[in-house]
Amino acid sequence: MDAHRFTLRVYYEDTDLAGIVYYANYLKFIERARSEWVRELGVDQRAMKTDAGLVFAVRRLEADYLAPAQFDDVLAVESRVVAASPARLTLRQDVLREGVVLFSARVVLVCLDAAGRPRRLPAALAPMIAAGRKAGGT
Repeated sequence: MDAHRFTLRVYYEDTDLAGIVYYANYLKFIERARSEWVRELGVDQRAMKTDAGLVFAVRRLEADYLAPAQFDDVLAVESRVVAASPARLTLRQDVLREGVVLFSARVVLVCLDAAGRPRRLPAALAPMIAAGRKAGGT
């Protein structure tokens, strides 16, 4: 599958005292990219919560910080599904500057109900993911 691509700019508020992107902000960047990817697949997360009582949650995340991003850099977050099961999605998300990977994460997503208990992913999501894989994202 081609990656879903989300572009953003690094603002001053994203940096630390050394002038580089603060490590935790990469997690915000990849979260925004996942939200846009899910939206572009056609999943209404508000409706999913209100109608089915389900929300997506990060179950596990492995991250590698490879090179720093700096103020005013234009970054791209590329997200790819690497595995899907009825209970979880595993994504690889890379943050790049001009084609160079600065940060790479493997993210496992699950669904939780209102009480915080794990649930199967919505059945309607599987064909959306399959269609997104065939279409290659954006």
